[in-house]
Amino acid sequence: MSLKRTLFEPEHELFRESVRAFVAKEVLPRREQHRADRLIDRETWKKAGELGFLGLGVPAQYGGSDIDDFRFNAVLNEELSRIGVAYGSSFGIQVDIIAPYLLRLTTEEQKERWLPGFCSGDIVTAIGMTEPEAGSDLGALKTTAVRNGDGWIVNGSKTFITNGGNADLIVTAARTGGGPKGRGITLFGIEAGMEGFSRGRVLEKVGQHEADTAELFFEDVHVPDELVIGELDGGFKHMMEHLAQERMGSAITNVAHARAALDITLQYAKDRMAFRRPIGSFQHNRFLLADLVTRLDVTQAYVDQCTLAHSKGELSPVDAAKAKWWSSDVQGQVVDACVSCTAATATWRSTRSRTRGWTRG
Repeated sequence: MSLKRTLFEPEHELFRESVRAFVAKEVLPRREQHRADRLIDRETWKKAGELGFLGLGVPAQYGGSDIDDFRFNAVLNEELSRIGVAYGSSFGIQVDIIAPYLLRLTTEEQKERWLPGFCSGDIVTAIGMTEPEAGSDLGALKTTAVRNGDGWIVNGSKTFITNGGNADLIVTAARTGGGPKGRGITLFGIEAGMEGFSRGRVLEKVGQHEADTAELFFEDVHVPDELVIGELDGGFKHMMEHLAQERMGSAITNVAHARAALDITLQYAKDRMAFRRPIGSFQHNRFLLADLVTRLDVTQAYVDQCTLAHSKGELSPVDAAKAKWWSSDVQGQVVDACVSCTAATATWRSTRSRTRGWTRG
């Protein structure tokens, strides 16, 4: 039994019921197909758009839900992450990460160009930051954009891009100037179908099979000035300004995923028998599960407080980083322990069977 959470109001819980209904009706029946295809199909994206899930925070004039309260984002993230981290990650890229760029940095023309399709699910988005050699170190960014007439010529590549295999719009970081580390970076809205833009393979991963994590390539892609997002050479600053929300999305995903794993393990400990007893009745497992529940409850309370602070505009990037790091560490502890708990049962039963065989022989 976990402590009652105080983060959410009745309207958030009503929204949670809507998300759960969407998950049950539209996502779970397609989950195995998503995993096989390594792709969330467009029908699912568009259904999420119809229900208003993709336009949280977007003004109604652009087709959004006009709800400026990050706690609704948190509810959406929690419910999606409970059925698979990839769902929280893929939809989170759209709703938590890309939305602020399109709302705060774009011109009116860009908003009208992108936001209606963004909210409806007709435009799936990704962020092109991580590179094969640089990782997410913007200071080592090698993708370049060189001035050419009324636009820019972009060359380079990106990797590990969530939604990359299916995205219609990639907010892409490219180096546009020299100067000290981290400076001279500009964001561009690169659209599917642009000449010179191509996708590599959808990457094989240990987990998150529903996500179309892909490689992207830019070979002399001409990007007109009207698709520059934000300030010229201001990309590094823009990305740093949006880190708090990105980190909180990760923290919320971490806790929700760990909670789902623990719930499954708790039920397993009640149902699975060994030596004529539920495995949850063994002292070691009782202590272990109590420890996990406590760790997760403490982490949930901390992440909830950070979520509330962020919804009020009071959360610093440093505090968001703390939440992301701590929740990531606890998630690993919980999931590893849950696997160990269930694996130990199989070992016990196998050992007992072998011992009986030896005794009879």
